Amino acid sequence: MPIKNYTTKVDVYQSLGEIQGALARNGACKIMVDYDGKGKPIGVTFGINTLQGAQGFLLPANIEGVLKVFAKQKVKPDREQAERTAWRNIRDWVLAQMAFVEAGNVEVDEVFLPYLTDGKGKTLYQVYKDGQLLLEG
Repeated sequence: MPIKNYTTKVDVYQSLGEIQGALARNGACKIMVDYDGKGKPIGVTFGINTLQGAQGFLLPANIEGVLKVFAKQKVKPDREQAERTAWRNIRDWVLAQMAFVEAGNVEVDEVFLPYLTDGKGKTLYQVYKDGQLLLEG
């Protein structure tokens, strides 16, 4: 089965707008789109006021990862389609998380915890994966 949204025609910027709207409606106090050197969006950074104070989060768009999936699944490896697919999937994921928050299952900062930034551009998960965050157990 092909990757979700592999045929979407929805413009990247429409998906970004929907992501920003969902984040704003659920407590984001700052939202910024990160771009690569060619002016293409590669991530959304946002701030949420938590019980521990203002915290920053980063949702990256892995366009190269989508292109690899396209190749593996024998979908035409079109970069613009990969961008639309990546951002639409992020949008769908964010909306699903917001429904979870609205239902009272989790707090906003809890659901985005892996994407908490260290202030230097790395997420909590990346720091953990690099072995710089060790949990006792």
